[in-house]
Amino acid sequence: MGGGLVQQRNVKQSGAVFSSVLLLLFSLTQFSVVSVGAYLALAALSATISFRIYKSVLQAVQKTDEGHPFKAYLEMEIALSQDQISKYADKILLYTNTCMKELRRLFLVQDLVDSLKFAVLMWLLTYVGALFNGLTLLILAVISMFTMPVVYEKHQAQIDQYVGLIRTQVNSVVGKIQAKIPGAKRKEE
Repeated sequence: MGGGLVQQRNVKQSGAVFSSVLLLLFSLTQFSVVSVGAYLALAALSATISFRIYKSVLQAVQKTDEGHPFKAYLEMEIALSQDQISKYADKILLYTNTCMKELRRLFLVQDLVDSLKFAVLMWLLTYVGALFNGLTLLILAVISMFTMPVVYEKHQAQIDQYVGLIRTQVNSVVGKIQAKIPGAKRKEE
C-alpha cells in the first residue's frame, strides 16, 4: 500500500482497500484463518465461474466466438524472477540480522539506559496485551494507518508542537534518571 493509497489521494481506491482489509480483519475475529480463506476462495470461484458461464451463454446466443473471457489473464506471466526473490530475501535477511543484533544488545545490557527503556516498554506491553488481543491491535493499526495521515495533514502545526513538548519532557526525565543511576551516563552521539 503506497503513501497515496493510505493518504487518500484516490478516495475510491483508498476506501475500497480500507473497507476490504477491515472486513477481512473483522472476519478473522469471528472465524478461523482457514475458514476465512476458504470463504474468500469460494466467493472468488463463484464469481469467476458465474462470469465464465454467463459469457459462454452470451456467446452461444449471439453466435460470436470471443473465446475464454479470462484468456488475457491466463496468458499473463505471474512467476517471480530470481532477481526479485533475491532482492526480497536480502531485505528480509538484513532486517532479521539487524533485529537480532539489537535484541542481543538490549538483553545483554550493552547500554543500561536502553535496556531499561526496553524493560519499561515490555512492562507496558503486558498491560496492552491484557486489554487487547493481537487482532484487535491489528485492526486499530489499520484504522490508524488510514486516518492518521489525514489528521496530521490537517493539524500538522499543533501536532508538531505537542510532540515537541512531549519529547522535551521525556528527555528531561531520562536525563534525571541517567544522573541518578551510576554507570548510566550516555555516551555523546
